[in-house]
Amino acid sequence: MLNRTLDDRYTILERIGGGGMADVYRAHDKLLDRSVAVKVLRSQFTDDEEFVSRFRREAQAAARLSHPNIVNIYDVGLDDQAYYIIMEYISGETLKDKIEREAPLPVETAVRISIEIAEALEHAHQNNLVHCDIKPHNILVTRSGRIKVTDFGIARAVTSSTMTNSGTIIGSVHYFSPEQAKGTAVGAKSDIYSLGVVLYEMLTGHVPFTGESPISIALKHLQEEPKPPRELNPDIPPLIEAIVVKAMAKEPVARFNDIGEMIADFRLTQHYLRDDRTRRLSRNDFPTQVLAPVTPSPDQGKLNTPLQSHTTAAKPDGTKLTKSSWLWGILLFLLIGSALAAFLGFGKFWSLNEVIVPDVIGKQVDTARNILINNNLRVSVSDAFSDKVPAGYVISQQPDPGTTVKEQRTVTVIVSKGGEVTVVPDLRGLNRRDAELQIKNAGLKLGRVDEQFAQDTPQDMVISQNPRPPAQIAKGTAIDIVISKGAGPKKLSLPDFQGSLLSTVATQLESLKLKQGKVTETPNDKYPPGTIVSQNPPPATEVAEGTAIDFSVAKGVPGAVKRAVVQVTVPDGPARQPLQIVITDTNGRRVVYEGTHKPGERVEKTVEGIGQVRVQVYINEKLLQEQTI
Repeated sequence: MLNRTLDDRYTILERIGGGGMADVYRAHDKLLDRSVAVKVLRSQFTDDEEFVSRFRREAQAAARLSHPNIVNIYDVGLDDQAYYIIMEYISGETLKDKIEREAPLPVETAVRISIEIAEALEHAHQNNLVHCDIKPHNILVTRSGRIKVTDFGIARAVTSSTMTNSGTIIGSVHYFSPEQAKGTAVGAKSDIYSLGVVLYEMLTGHVPFTGESPISIALKHLQEEPKPPRELNPDIPPLIEAIVVKAMAKEPVARFNDIGEMIADFRLTQHYLRDDRTRRLSRNDFPTQVLAPVTPSPDQGKLNTPLQSHTTAAKPDGTKLTKSSWLWGILLFLLIGSALAAFLGFGKFWSLNEVIVPDVIGKQVDTARNILINNNLRVSVSDAFSDKVPAGYVISQQPDPGTTVKEQRTVTVIVSKGGEVTVVPDLRGLNRRDAELQIKNAGLKLGRVDEQFAQDTPQDMVISQNPRPPAQIAKGTAIDIVISKGAGPKKLSLPDFQGSLLSTVATQLESLKLKQGKVTETPNDKYPPGTIVSQNPPPATEVAEGTAIDFSVAKGVPGAVKRAVVQVTVPDGPARQPLQIVITDTNGRRVVYEGTHKPGERVEKTVEGIGQVRVQVYINEKLLQEQTI
């Protein structure tokens, strides 16, 4: 595909990405002299009506949209069985790349990105399109930081708030909504759920649900609640966490009514972040219990947090409380209550007895628990993955070892779950770039890369891998892959060259597209000098075209080869008389000369043989003379 020009206009320059259905290239638009992105349907799908229809639907869906946060569609076409879409070329990276490099992202950055994604979705929803596959991989970040939503490949038209697509599961498993997991009706609120997952990942660096298989992850979307974002990142303000919780409600009715409502809450959050930075609602300023988000019931439809309250309250004197004063009043009340609860729950705060916290880091969890209990301390155990500390052993503790505390103080110990485990992805049949991306996305790293010829696997595709799927291995493990070099040279069965003179096999080697390799001489009194005695590879071996064949040829042994000069005068008779000189020696009987001569003509030939040599001369098929040399 590289260097190919589509419809005499778009010259393909380099491959910049791809998925299961299409490859994406950077190209030069000769007519308008600009760079464009070209999405080309993979050749194996060009005869599949379903894939062609989906590809065309993406172009038609995205072409209906015109928004600064949506990648523009310029053209679509078909050139020699290549279906393609011409799109705006974005110089930058995917949001997934940014998350993997920088997560958790600053709250202000995550909110700004979410607003731009939401505004793109709002435009799509206003045009009766649901994206259905919002994920960081489909969000492009330009060099200036602007967000561009792309890949409307599974977008669906809607008539009101839902679309009828029952029985079909669409979307990417880590990011799709419970209704997508069930394959039931999907609407604009499905995109809201996916955006909530993307925001969750930006703020924490983790997707809310992981599992050993896509099915297990889908079930978690349906049945489990994600770990609260503030448990993974205490710097997240409770108001932001409330947006995530509401967007990711299991029931669509409990989510935001529409994407515009979500944008409004994002804007309100930006206001608080901008005007109240020194008192940001985060763990740095308030206990975790303050403004803990309230999970709404399905029939509420709105989140019970100050974000959604747009009313005022009356003071006892009849004046009205502003929203801000009402908010801070609740905060103060909760702060005092939380502080009091924390103080009372500190553990025998009235006691004068103090103990020094022992060091249990590196100890087995049961041993650590007994040590702390024996020192009149309480124990709280949490776990975490660690590739440095064996499973079941303490990674860290709080308070630190050596700290003086009152008796019955709770000591939190973090216990290792061992290295984080992931499932080995199946890379067979993927091209090298996509395989490396799969390895990276699984938290693994690329190991040794070998290449070999393969008759049934196209060039640059993965033939095999080690470890093989679906093994479970620790994250960071290296995956070795074998890449196909294509079908390779044609193979043939090697002829038997033994007994032939080396000087006579060159033409045969050339016709078979073989090469003459190394030639060695071996003393041999059974074969004339230059005769092939052996070959490597041996006869009947299957070899590829271009293979070099080594030969061992007979070398004359001094005194073993006998030579003689045969002189013959053609007798009277017919004008043209056939003459033959025949040698019989250790190697058998053979004709060494044959020709036609006139009467009286003198013929002189040098002959040679091995062992006892008998020379016979025939004229007109009758023995004329015989001698032994």
